[in-house]
Amino acid sequence: MNKKVLLGLTATELKLVAKELGMPAFTGGQIAKWLYEKNVRSIDEMTNISKQNREKLAEHYCVGNMEPIDCQRSIDGTIKYLFPVRTEGCDDIATNEKGLFVETVFIPDGDRATLCVSSQVGCKMNCLFCQTGKQGFQGNLTAGDILNQIYSLPERERLTNVVFMGQGEPMDNLDNVLKTTSILTAADGYAWSPKRITVSSVGVKNKLKRFLDESQCHVAISMHSPLPDQRQSLMPAEKGMSITDTVALLKQYDFTHQRRCSFEYICFSGLNDTLEHGREIVKLLQGLECRVNLIRFHQIPDVDLPGANEQRMEQLRDYLTQHGVFTTIRASRGQDIFAACGLLSTDRKNKGLRTPKDSQ
Repeated sequence: MNKKVLLGLTATELKLVAKELGMPAFTGGQIAKWLYEKNVRSIDEMTNISKQNREKLAEHYCVGNMEPIDCQRSIDGTIKYLFPVRTEGCDDIATNEKGLFVETVFIPDGDRATLCVSSQVGCKMNCLFCQTGKQGFQGNLTAGDILNQIYSLPERERLTNVVFMGQGEPMDNLDNVLKTTSILTAADGYAWSPKRITVSSVGVKNKLKRFLDESQCHVAISMHSPLPDQRQSLMPAEKGMSITDTVALLKQYDFTHQRRCSFEYICFSGLNDTLEHGREIVKLLQGLECRVNLIRFHQIPDVDLPGANEQRMEQLRDYLTQHGVFTTIRASRGQDIFAACGLLSTDRKNKGLRTPKDSQ
């Protein structure tokens, strides 16, 4: 019999599982503690639940964690992991027949350690400069899929921050992203502060507003050009929700306290790194408490876009800063293992690897 997965269920859902199996509701709270505080690998480890109830639970459910099947280490300390995933519609214990995978990037930096997690296999947004978009869309990750990238990470105890900036558009899989962030921030989940989590988006109509209303996590918007026509040539998603509409929506929310709003901006030489672009960015963001992160372009196959040099990026940074827009140049990490911004893809891996047997 195929078993269902406990990982990715909220404490409320786990209490319902317990009741459905004829156990007291508080047993669901005990399961939540074993999952999200103790990080157990099997139901047998849940020792404050009676043996009879553990056996009953194990008959129908498993923890559902899946270890990474590969890792690559960069010279700068970045580690890229390859995780098997079930994806929506394939959430039982049976091996995923599609054999799908996602890449997850661990980025240590002194006393900070950030994990860049994926929310989809591939992506529908098809941004010109992004390797993930070239892969096409192959499935939404379940909350368990997303959470497993943290749960089964060898460096899990070192994490200080998580960013939803890996493969996929988080707002295109919003239900599962919100469920994951809810578990991460709930008192009966991981009990993290929302300040430890940043969720990125190109701007998806209705979905972005829902995220802003239902979550207190930081938000990062992929801008890449303040000019609508040019942005559309780089990012087809501009048609669905323009950068102008996105910023107008953000201005309805308060980012003057702990919650942070930022904009990601890959710099292309002579294309979007001019002072004209700087002026338009200042005009666009006027009145919004935010920051801009300038990012180096990492070349991908069959895309003829020139990356801006350091001098041009510094000029743009200095102009924006002088005109009241706090701006930084993000350090590029993991480029030698194709872990840097825009380089994640599992297209060939998804076609050539098999999913290992799930953890019991």
